This record gives sequence, C-alpha cells and structure tokens, in this order.
Amino acid sequence: MSRDWSKGSTREWRLLRAAVLARDRHRCQLKIVGTCIGTATHAHHVRGKAAGDDPRYIVAACPPCNLKVGDPMKAPDPPAIPITKW
Repeated sequence: MSRDWSKGSTREWRLLRAAVLARDRHRCQLKIVGTCIGTATHAHHVRGKAAGDDPRYIVAACPPCNLKVGDPMKAPDPPAIPITKW
C-alpha cells in the first residue's frame, strides 16, 4: 500500500471515483498499447495527486495502465488537457 493510502480513502474520494468511473463508462481512458485491458476500476490523476481532486483532471483507468503510468508529473511530457465530458 502506498503511503498516500495509509489512512484509507475518504467518503469524498470514493464518491468522486465512482462519478469518474460512471462518466467514463468504466472504460480505460489511458489505453496504453500492449498493457490495457479495457475495463476501468481505478481513477487516475492525469496531473498527479499533488494537483488535487479536480474531476476534470481525473480519468478512469484499468489497473495495468494506471500502474504503468504511475505519477504523471514524473513523466517527461505531463498531460495538460483537462477532461470535460461531464
């Protein structure tokens, strides 16, 4: 378990995660070729958790894609486009 979750999730996070998964119809939005399994069960912060829990910057992701990307702010070219399909 990462240290970010050492105290567990909050009710607010669980509701936001459920809303993001519903918005994206439980389909992985990262779609990494050779990794993606399609069905999303994770909510991925496209700007990293340090940017906060703004739903415009959180997408549904399958576990393999979410774990492969990790913290997007450590990537050489972090994404900057918000998700606005509410």
